[in-house]
Amino acid sequence: MKTAVVTGAAQGVGLVTASHLARLGYRVILTDIQSLESHLHHLRAAGLYVDGASGDVSSEPFVRQLAELVHRDFGAADVLVNNAGVSLIAPAEDTTAAQWQRVMNINLLGPFLLCKYLGAKMLERCSGSIVNVASVAGLAGISHRSAYNASKHALIGLTRTLAAEWGGRGIRVNAVCPGWIKTEMDVADQGSGAYTDKDIINRVPMARFARPEDVAAAIAFLADSDMQGFINGVSLPVDGGWVADASWDALRISTRAL
Repeated sequence: MKTAVVTGAAQGVGLVTASHLARLGYRVILTDIQSLESHLHHLRAAGLYVDGASGDVSSEPFVRQLAELVHRDFGAADVLVNNAGVSLIAPAEDTTAAQWQRVMNINLLGPFLLCKYLGAKMLERCSGSIVNVASVAGLAGISHRSAYNASKHALIGLTRTLAAEWGGRGIRVNAVCPGWIKTEMDVADQGSGAYTDKDIINRVPMARFARPEDVAAAIAFLADSDMQGFINGVSLPVDGGWVADASWDALRISTRAL
């Protein structure tokens, strides 16, 4: 049985991805700074093989402890999904250094530490797959998200660098770049008044938000070394065509059949 580690797994994309991978036959270790007990109970009741570790992915001691736990119990992770992340909506001129650093710590330092420590055991075994959850905000600029955008652009850069550095040693590193998803993070962001459902739906060629299940399926696709063993260093948009479409809203909306 292959082992997968999924971060940010207490809600949203992380929880759905952990469940999806478990149903595909992985043994899944969920991690999050929030409590995981109720989710672990629910997944185990469904007959799935899951475990949990609560902690901060931007804390080097926690990541070291997690890597030691995985090594002790399972040898090495076959799959690492770096999903944990935070958002920040603020004009660049109003973003504080502390806010900027918090976003970078969770969205970028955390994935680096997890790649470093869990990836070390993958490298010893010359086998493994890492999927980083970036964003369309890592492929284009989106106003009032300087820290978030920069962290996701950098995460894509880290993905490409590790793909180049580790590909010849048996480790594939890829990223998914979701568009807007209906999750707890979206609820919080909309609560600030930054945008509405209509703003997103009108912008997406497929005229809807992404679903967590859309992203989980893309992650599973990239993670599967048996089926997709030659995909390395890609940043796969899961955005309904967001980054591909340079049309203006009126044109996009007028041509819809929906």
